[in-house]
Amino acid sequence: MPEVKSVGRRTGRAELDEHAEGVHSSEIDVDLHPSGRSNEAVLADIRARLSALPVAVNVGQPISHRLDHLLSGVRAEIALKIYGPDTDALRTLAESFRQKLATLPGVVDLQTEKQVRIPQVQIRVDPERAALHGIAPSAVTETLETLSNGRKVSEVVDGARRFDVVMRLGEADRSTNGLSSLLISTPAGAIPLRLIADVEETDGPNQIQRENGQRRIAVFGNSDGSDMAAIIAEVRRVIAGTPLPPGYTVRLEGTFQAQEEAARLIAGLSVISLILIFMVLYTRYRSAVLAGIIMANIPLALIGSVVALWLAGQPLSIASMVGFITLAGISARNGILKVSHYINLALHEGERFGPSLVIRGSLERVTPVMMTALCAGLALVPLALAAGEPGAEILHPVAVTILGGLISSTLLDAVLTPVLFLWLGRKPLENLMSCQGAGRPVEAF
Repeated sequence: MPEVKSVGRRTGRAELDEHAEGVHSSEIDVDLHPSGRSNEAVLADIRARLSALPVAVNVGQPISHRLDHLLSGVRAEIALKIYGPDTDALRTLAESFRQKLATLPGVVDLQTEKQVRIPQVQIRVDPERAALHGIAPSAVTETLETLSNGRKVSEVVDGARRFDVVMRLGEADRSTNGLSSLLISTPAGAIPLRLIADVEETDGPNQIQRENGQRRIAVFGNSDGSDMAAIIAEVRRVIAGTPLPPGYTVRLEGTFQAQEEAARLIAGLSVISLILIFMVLYTRYRSAVLAGIIMANIPLALIGSVVALWLAGQPLSIASMVGFITLAGISARNGILKVSHYINLALHEGERFGPSLVIRGSLERVTPVMMTALCAGLALVPLALAAGEPGAEILHPVAVTILGGLISSTLLDAVLTPVLFLWLGRKPLENLMSCQGAGRPVEAF
């Protein structure tokens, strides 16, 4: 690929590493050159090239993989976890969900957690037969664990290096026949293990994952960069339409959970911010009507933000929501500049309420409004044009949101605020003039 600068690989991780992995897992770090293709196109090309390999591939970024792992326990944006008592039933349900999710648009890197059956030697101690020989089942399992897994009995020191001396059975004695003939100490003497336990070769799961005391298996994947909210809605529709056996439950986790929680928090803070803005304006102008005229600029700004996000192909995200909140204060400022000047013209320069006052006040505030809008807008242009650039994932949606809102609010405010003040502002202005006439000085912003 022309964008690839260098490739590095890590296979497995050390046993005590924070991100311990077996030798079945490899991480391939790819450093990319900037190119004319978008980040989504490059990732799609990587997935297409790796699809020919007989492996499960999960494409992402190192930091995002770590964050995904912290949020859901798996390194993917979407994690569908299935809980239940039987491992085989969990694997069957996981494969069923994987096949259904594979048909959804926008879901990539879909795979099931690797839980396969491997050969095992199972030893089942019979409590009744063990009691006849005067030995407890726990003593039998403890002896078997020591002889099979080994026990550290000493340590050899060779200069700065240290080596553990471990005692355990030889390879031949750890087979089915060897374990059956293994002598177990009892009060009456040593007896073969087969007299008190059943030893057989079978198979079992290579690993059993547990959460909250329940066995679980995960089906996980990523999005292709499209609208995550739409993808999650489709995944939830699949979950709702799939019947589960009694005792089995499904839980959907991933980065979208943090996004939904942050969206609810931002929505609550937005309402509080609007209320506080209204209270500040009301205490200053002593009129709910004037405060409402100023705050009418906020929905005008949102119109431009929504259009800008649509033109840029950006979904509604936490970054764009932050841009909406920032835009609320910026758009309200334009209304404050106009309304305050209308009031000052009437109170201090003798202008009478009417079209002449509104026209004069609007013309005299064109320059300040344009200067403040242009200063903020021009500063955001580089970020708005930096779509796909490294490090601009957060600031680009914010810049697009604010820039689109500034354009719409500045253009529409030039018409709407004067019209609303001319339509609704007579009585509030007369109240302010009467307050000043009664000896209570009034001064706008």
